[in-house]
Amino acid sequence: MRFILDPKPVDSDPVTDVAIAHALLRQAGEGKIGPTVRISVPGAPTAAFGRSDVRRPGFGSAAEACRALGFAPIIRGAGGRVAAYTEKSLVIDHVSPDPDPGTGMRDRFRDYGVLLTAVLGELGVDARVGAVPGEYCPGEYSINARGLTKLVGTAQRVVRGAWLFSAVVVLGDAPMLRAALPVVHNRLELPFRRQSVGSVFEEVSGVQVDDVASTLMRHYDRMTEVEIDALDDATRERAERLQADHYVGRDGEVRRPV
Repeated sequence: MRFILDPKPVDSDPVTDVAIAHALLRQAGEGKIGPTVRISVPGAPTAAFGRSDVRRPGFGSAAEACRALGFAPIIRGAGGRVAAYTEKSLVIDHVSPDPDPGTGMRDRFRDYGVLLTAVLGELGVDARVGAVPGEYCPGEYSINARGLTKLVGTAQRVVRGAWLFSAVVVLGDAPMLRAALPVVHNRLELPFRRQSVGSVFEEVSGVQVDDVASTLMRHYDRMTEVEIDALDDATRERAERLQADHYVGRDGEVRRPV
């Protein structure tokens, strides 16, 4: 298993950052790379909208509200609804070639839920799989703390010949998210409870970003051989060409995905 570690942001532009996962997915679908996991730290506060959010009447207003609150609005690479995260988060993007990528979606949600709850549990978090009432980007395979607050959101995307599984672990800045997400959900006319937002740092003191990343890698290493690699120029160049698919204009205009 190839691992790409980006402990510091590759680019302060959130559009570029999310386009890297898209580039890896396309490369996997074309048979240019094998199973690859990228672990990264966001470069700036980001509000990642799903394609279903774009179709809602309040999307343009929600995107402008994000900018006013200090969050860069982008179109996320995987499915789901709007989610927000900051530099105190860990993003995990796992891509893999697969001749029938749609068949195993539920299994991937379940297996990743088990993996991430085990990782957080090893760090002392009472982590569980399941949605909490009023959470952002709701899903039955979210990871929560104590059955009360959401810590990790997971989503998928499939293309011809490959799949992407993406997870965002909220480590800190929960108060900032609890302030911003109600505004965005209100503009989109979506239900939301600010009390549903949690963070790893609120659950366990003294945990660092590197602790979560290294624990995750240990769990992967128990399942398969791990090979550490750097982000290559070909992927960076491909991501640059895909940026437009994730960009949100000032008027809320977005491009159709490729």
